[in-house]
Amino acid sequence: MSGCDGHSHDHEHAEADDTNAALGASLRPSIDFPGVRCLNESRPGAGRDVLKLYEDRRSPDPSLTSQEDPDEDPELLLIVPFAEAVTMKSLCVLSHAGRTSGDATAPPRTLRVYVNRTDLDFETVRDLEPTATLDLVSPEHQWSEEHAGGTIDYPLRPAGRFQNVTEIALYFCDNHAMPDGAGGASDMDDCDDDRVPTEVTYVGFKGKGTNTKRKAVEAVYETQGMKKDHQVPGSEYYGRMGL
Repeated sequence: MSGCDGHSHDHEHAEADDTNAALGASLRPSIDFPGVRCLNESRPGAGRDVLKLYEDRRSPDPSLTSQEDPDEDPELLLIVPFAEAVTMKSLCVLSHAGRTSGDATAPPRTLRVYVNRTDLDFETVRDLEPTATLDLVSPEHQWSEEHAGGTIDYPLRPAGRFQNVTEIALYFCDNHAMPDGAGGASDMDDCDDDRVPTEVTYVGFKGKGTNTKRKAVEAVYETQGMKKDHQVPGSEYYGRMGL
């Protein structure tokens, strides 16, 4: 069973620039906002709210925070459908958490990305090979003057995997307050520290549209996904046993 550190990670990033042609144009106009959903969000609709306009990217509010439970991993699964098929070149994730030592939340550390999977929940993503895995920079690095005070674009590679994208899922499986290698499918039983909620304040995508409308998918979604509602019987036992 693989955890957050079970795959090669992409450490390369570029400075965020909404006019940089190499990174593509903002894909926000192509997002199907009514279809956006997030599992384990502490407030209904919070996942949709962090898909802000580019000029609002540095605003700390509203934010997306995982549900506060000191005994559970602070996971988030943000699922974003598009009204048309898009080619995605990069994504940007920003968090105001962790900028001071007394923060009650922490920024995400590892992001696992899945393309065109409509059947995802926490049990699935913990074991499923991601399309890409990204190491997100630490807060002190992200907010340095070197990185334009907050926003960094992470190139998505290999490029062929991010063409004709109709839905993307972002699995934030751990955060910078957790021990290395913890989170996701990893065993946290040996960690005595309480889990600190993960907080995200901005998510943005860049690329180009294809003018190809996505096919409708008939599905029933929850208003607010709860982790306990996305577990199969016995999964807690087997997960802790590493099976």
